[in-house]
Amino acid sequence: MSIELPDIERAMTDHEPFCWLPADALSDMASSIEVSYKQAGEVVLALNEPIHHLYFVRSGEVEIFRRDGSLYNRLPAGHVFGQMGLLMNAKVRFPATTRKDSLFYLIPIQLFMDYCEKYSEFGDFFEVNEHSILEQAIQVGKDDMTTVPVTELITSEPLVVTPDTTVAECAIRISENYIAAAVVQDKHGILLGIVTDSDLRARVIAKSLPYDTPVDDIMSTELLVMDQHAYLHEVMLVMLRNNTHHVPIMDDHRVLGVVSLLDVVAHESQNSLLLVRSILSSESIDSLAQLSKQLPSVYERLVNEHATSHMIGSAMSVIGTSFMQQMAKLVEDELGPPPVPYCLIALGSLARDEQLLVTDQDNALILSDDYHEAIHGAYFEQFSNMLCEGLDRCGYPLCEGLIMASNPKWRMRRSEWRDQFTDWIENPDPKALLNASIFFDLVAVHGKKLWAKELQKFIATKAKNSKPFLASLARNALKRTPPLGVFKNFVLEEDGRQQKSLNIKRRGTAPLTDIIRVHALATGSILQNSFERLDDISKTKLLPNEKYDELANALELLYSMRAREQMLAIREKREPNNNIAPDTLSLTRQRSLKEAFNVITQAQRFLKYRYTANG
Repeated sequence: MSIELPDIERAMTDHEPFCWLPADALSDMASSIEVSYKQAGEVVLALNEPIHHLYFVRSGEVEIFRRDGSLYNRLPAGHVFGQMGLLMNAKVRFPATTRKDSLFYLIPIQLFMDYCEKYSEFGDFFEVNEHSILEQAIQVGKDDMTTVPVTELITSEPLVVTPDTTVAECAIRISENYIAAAVVQDKHGILLGIVTDSDLRARVIAKSLPYDTPVDDIMSTELLVMDQHAYLHEVMLVMLRNNTHHVPIMDDHRVLGVVSLLDVVAHESQNSLLLVRSILSSESIDSLAQLSKQLPSVYERLVNEHATSHMIGSAMSVIGTSFMQQMAKLVEDELGPPPVPYCLIALGSLARDEQLLVTDQDNALILSDDYHEAIHGAYFEQFSNMLCEGLDRCGYPLCEGLIMASNPKWRMRRSEWRDQFTDWIENPDPKALLNASIFFDLVAVHGKKLWAKELQKFIATKAKNSKPFLASLARNALKRTPPLGVFKNFVLEEDGRQQKSLNIKRRGTAPLTDIIRVHALATGSILQNSFERLDDISKTKLLPNEKYDELANALELLYSMRAREQMLAIREKREPNNNIAPDTLSLTRQRSLKEAFNVITQAQRFLKYRYTANG
């Protein structure tokens, strides 16, 4: 295959580590390269076969596997692979298969070895077991639930009954098949509902219904179904969020099987699910406080098993909202039913599904417009104080800024919340917005959850059309800058252990989520999670296409480094925090961190000129 040498040089000079090579060295490499093309699904490297080249992905995508056949990584264009085999006996250590039609540049082993020895940055890039650039820092872990298809949990065909099947016959068939649920379909195979052993107990036996009652009368019809292409962690989160035991898995309109809670529990990495189940069945604040002691071990296990930051944030946020929800129920049990309806909302990282281990509580109450302070105030004051103090006992410290329902300022009627957001948006005061930006990430936890959804839509509609508000919010998002000096060196400060460190939340994830929030509000998105907001924003023409991946990769790296540092603190029996000492990182991890900070700097620069009061 004939390709001009200048084309090869241009393609490689845009990517690490080739961009660090002197021009003459890069030119010599380009003249030594072989070119190879593989169609999708072809084997590129087979385990233990001799390897003679370093592979550079010019176009396409490659999947890298472990020795046991499990997925290790996916590499798009611009990445290299094969270095482990070259550095270890010149035999393939990680097999590779093309995921798409792919073009490769093959760099001879001798040239690769010579350059690793001669050019230190080039050699450091290939340090054993490290991944240098941003995307490669985000690797797929062993037994990662993000790579386990939910279909792997389906062990048998679904038990199918018709609407006129009697509950007695349904119970017998469930028992004979040693399963916990049957799906109900019509004669055309359309899924109508599901009957579980729990339904039979609660809706038939407990109510003394005749055994010839058709299942149509007792089946659950509000079904949560998942597509066959879903992964285990997605099903787990559906179960967590909806407190459900069974999820039918669909192939178009056909039910492939039903995944149960027991199926998920049988798989590793399910401590978070079990903890949520325990939280939601707790009968006292004391028991909730006791359960909260499991949080560090659950967190450590998620990080150890290489869950993505999105998954860790989602799992920890679900746990956090479960504590809030059950706490609210227990307080209601003690005080009696609320005199008027209300909605308990979570704010900030919990609302964004981005909560890690070190966090305080941020919450508020939306009260019915029928609320009257003189009549109902005492109840909600007591309710809010008990709620916040209980959460404090469960490891969610009281907010130093008093952004909690226990602060009367953040207990408002529905109409008052709309007025408050209208004031923030129509009369944007930078100082006021600096303290109020957390309210633009909100989610319902307990009570009239529809009210929070309505408020989200109200905010999205008003914010999108207010240029002065977006400009003011954008200015605030520029206040926290990445800790990089003029020469791209880290700007550090003393931490509590007299160690030079930087606060990766305050100087990394926080400014990045601020940036993404501004873009989301500008495009009218009602989503809360930063990764999901980026997906929503990408449907517009707001940013160049490549910027979405840059922002997502930077966010993933920064969150994963925060998570790992907190996990190490747990393991070493230190108090977890958000500080990280760059000197403790390898050179390649330091470069990754600098690249992520550089992405923030560029994004802030764009923000500065994109959002102005006059548009």
